Amino acid sequence: MTADPSVPTAGDPPGEGVALHLLGGFRLLREAAPVVVPRGLQRVIALIGLRPGATRSQLAGLLWPDASEERALSSLRTALWRLRQDPCCPMTVASDTVRLDPTVRLDVDDLVGTAARVRDGDDPRIAAGALAAGRHDLLPGWYDDWVLLDRERLRQLRLHMLEQVAGQHLSAGRHGEALEAALEAMAAEPLRETPHRLVVRIHLAEGNAFEAVHAFYVYRDLLRRELSLEPSPAMSALLDDTLAPIRQATRHAVTDRPSPAGRRT
Repeated sequence: MTADPSVPTAGDPPGEGVALHLLGGFRLLREAAPVVVPRGLQRVIALIGLRPGATRSQLAGLLWPDASEERALSSLRTALWRLRQDPCCPMTVASDTVRLDPTVRLDVDDLVGTAARVRDGDDPRIAAGALAAGRHDLLPGWYDDWVLLDRERLRQLRLHMLEQVAGQHLSAGRHGEALEAALEAMAAEPLRETPHRLVVRIHLAEGNAFEAVHAFYVYRDLLRRELSLEPSPAMSALLDDTLAPIRQATRHAVTDRPSPAGRRT
């Protein structure tokens, strides 16, 4: 594991100026310079970042699930020894636990922290990075079981965060910001109903009945095409008042139309 030679390393404490990015792919940076990490050690560093304070046995079992416990622990000891020989090593080992050095900045922690601030009711404008946070999946192209579980966990965390941001903006009457957050959630998961429902609510709050109806039918057609499903009653109910005159006029037109028996020949 080596850093860019233009970046001084001698005498610096481990972890100083180190950032670990796992969203969108593995990247380890030291003073903004990329650190070259072999793929095998990438897995070790990534798991330690995602499982802070995990024991050696837990890490070994996740990293080498098909190996015996003794062999998995031996492989982990070798990996940790290699990491600790490197001046760029972002690890701290205490007793039976291994974790990232406290000074290492982890992008996953940034996402989790932003989501927590939104969940706790902070002004969504304070969490300025909410829209961009977690925009990329966790370690795309990695298929370890522990990666798949955390990837879905973080995806759901971000979707709920964006929906909460949109809802908070909508309640405060900031319709532009609400729509931006709802559309961001919609782009992340096009078939998920909640962001589409928010978009309809935002358009109705602005008095844009056409946009609300258009958004509803776009989602309905997508759902029918992809899953052969209909929007939920809760979403359909959002437009009951808006569509009631149209439905009533349609029913009157059908009722007033002459029956085939009453037509002249």
